[in-house]
Amino acid sequence: MTIPDPASTTQRDDARMPRPLRVARVAVTGAYAAQALGYAVLVTSLPAIQTRQRIDPETISFIMLGVCFAAALGSVIANAVAVRWGSRAALALGLIIEAVALPVAAVTTPFAVFVAALAVYGAGLGCVDAASAMQGVTVQRAYGRPLLGTFFAGYTGAAIAGGLLVSGVAASAVGAGVAIVVAAVLILAMALAGTRLFARDVPVDAVLAPAERARLPRAGIWAFGFVILAVFVVDSSVSTWSSLYLTGLATIAWVAPLGYVVYQVFILLTRLATDRLLPVVGRARLVAIAVVVSVVGCVVVALVPLAVAAFVGFALAGVAVGVVVPVTFGAAGELSPAHSDQIIARINIFNYVGVIFGAVALGLLADGPGLGPAFLIPAVVLAAVLFLLRWFRTRPGAASGA
Repeated sequence: MTIPDPASTTQRDDARMPRPLRVARVAVTGAYAAQALGYAVLVTSLPAIQTRQRIDPETISFIMLGVCFAAALGSVIANAVAVRWGSRAALALGLIIEAVALPVAAVTTPFAVFVAALAVYGAGLGCVDAASAMQGVTVQRAYGRPLLGTFFAGYTGAAIAGGLLVSGVAASAVGAGVAIVVAAVLILAMALAGTRLFARDVPVDAVLAPAERARLPRAGIWAFGFVILAVFVVDSSVSTWSSLYLTGLATIAWVAPLGYVVYQVFILLTRLATDRLLPVVGRARLVAIAVVVSVVGCVVVALVPLAVAAFVGFALAGVAVGVVVPVTFGAAGELSPAHSDQIIARINIFNYVGVIFGAVALGLLADGPGLGPAFLIPAVVLAAVLFLLRWFRTRPGAASGA
């Protein structure tokens, strides 16, 4: 008896899918990658931008905080556009907004124009974050099997590529500007192609009456919203403070940024594995395992003040970020399929709350009890997700109303 190879079976199943759906899958992956490339190029160019604009690090921090608030607004915009015209239109719009705003940050402009450009970019960022998740859920539902892990893996891989792009053109004002413009051109190309290639979905307005549109599964939104918040508290904590923490351990200067690199590599690896693990392990169990592993990682960083322990801890912390984000958006899309876009747009807002909390909370403790023990904060917040595992067992439509 011959045991079929799961990989070849999956390939045959994919080949049977309608061509527009297969093309949409590729296009949505491209949208995830374009989004990550633009953001990575921007944040890794901040030192050069700071020098060119002649502003201090504190000002840059406040501006990026404003970008998070603008991104929350962008998620609201994505919801409004998707409800009326579909998530394809919302995703293309968000990418166009980013492509227009990014080059303004690449050239020398008056400070007010620079801040306004980043605010507009933030709105585009939130719009794309929400709409790409909407599109990912739509394609995944049509395929009938997990795909979001692969989409988010494309995001992580492109983020790493963005950092390498900035490194390659050198950390000068001119080099940073070139990298940002290149990213903007690629984002615009993806937006224009996506207007034809992204998945065609039916707008909520076309199928639901106004009264029915308001019947959202609010308890599920809050539950999954907290999960996303908790994961991004971890992500923001490691992204913002890992290099500084390793520097404080008297690590060699060029070694300190590698903690973040290791963290991103583990996110990428776990996202590549997520879609294959889900059918075997199960959604709730996979989330539980990922959360426990990452909590252990944060605790190791907090309690063992050694560089080797920090590298191990940051790697383990990346497991929950890699697994839980795609699994959560996939589960949220099943709460009420007819309201999927609305639900995802609302849950996406919790992303930015987590980013702000993680960056600020650890920063407040960095000068007090120390930055190392401060990593207990993301550990505690993430551990609370274990009390919400029942939501990952919810079947489509089981949590409607409220």
